[in-house]
This record gives sequence, C-alpha cells and structure tokens, in this order.
Amino acid sequence: MNEIPRQPKSRPTTQAAEGVPRLRWTLAEFERLGELGIFTEEDRIELIGGELVPMSPKGNRHEIVRAAIHKWLRRNLPDDVDYHVEPGWRPAGNYCEPDFLIGPAGCSPTAVRPQDVTLLIEVAHWSLKFDTTIKADMYASLGVREYWVINAQTLATKVHRGPSAKGYASAVEVRPSRKLTALLIPSVALKLADLGIA
Repeated sequence: MNEIPRQPKSRPTTQAAEGVPRLRWTLAEFERLGELGIFTEEDRIELIGGELVPMSPKGNRHEIVRAAIHKWLRRNLPDDVDYHVEPGWRPAGNYCEPDFLIGPAGCSPTAVRPQDVTLLIEVAHWSLKFDTTIKADMYASLGVREYWVINAQTLATKVHRGPSAKGYASAVEVRPSRKLTALLIPSVALKLADLGIA
C-alpha cells in the first residue's frame, strides 16, 4: 500500500518577546500537571496567554505591604463585595493569582467573570514591570475595569482604568500621600501613607 504519511499533530505556539516560539498550554493541561504532582504549590506558576510564567519570589517587603492592605480591606470594604487573596483565578483559559480580587458578594474566587471584577490589586516588588505591562494588557483585554499595581518599595500605585483589547485607556500613578478611590466602590478611599508601613 502506498499511504501518504500523516503529519504529526503539533502543539500551538506562542511568540515570546525575543521572537522565540514557545509551546502553548491550555488551562486543562496546566491543571493536569498540578494533579500529577509535576507542579506543587511551592512552584508558584501562572498561566498567562498560554505560557507558563514563574511568579517572582514574594520577598519580605511584599508581604509587609500586602498584610497591611489585607488588614485595611478586611475592616473597610462594604458588605456588598467580597475580596479574595491570591484566589487562583481562571479567566478565559488563564490561571493567575492577583494579590487581591474584589467582586460582588458571593462571587466565585476562581471563576468570577472579568467584567464582574470590581477591582484587582497586585503588590509588586520584583514583578513591577511584568505586572504593569504583560498582566495589565491581559487584564485590559479581558475587560477588568480597574487594576491597581502597588509598588512595594515606594507605595506609589499605578491605577489602570478603561479596559480595551489594546490595553487600558488610563494608567495614572498615585503617590502614597494621595487617596486611592475605587471607581466601583466609592466608599473605598485608601491612603497608603496612613497604613503605618515602615
């Protein structure tokens, strides 16, 4: 028999910034790797745009700032919203762990729709560039209406609003001495300089 050999099915690729193609992973495959024990919780990996991305080490400063914000949110958020800490959120085939995801009361921390997210907050130290570029672009394209990136060193916050497929229409830096007000939760008025972070 003269059969034409079948071409092997190849895995889709992503295109890295440096132009090198990378294998694209699905959320189901990513979760299966965890089930098989290939990834553990200590590995701290996110799935962003089909790529496995190791998360930066948290560092002491990150944890101090995050703990202060966590305490403030616990005491000051209204009852009609819930907040989740590093929820393992799975929007549109991605897997990411923002420091805080705030959404409507009763929302699923892993499956809340991006357009229903009230506010996403990242505390960034070594990951500052990644969080304000790659992640900001992803969250904007998903339709997350407001995204804050807090610089753990300086406490300056980049407030992203106006999501679209091309990114956020506005990205304004707010000094720690100025109040941060959440667009969809006007009662949230947080001044980082007042949190006593050394």
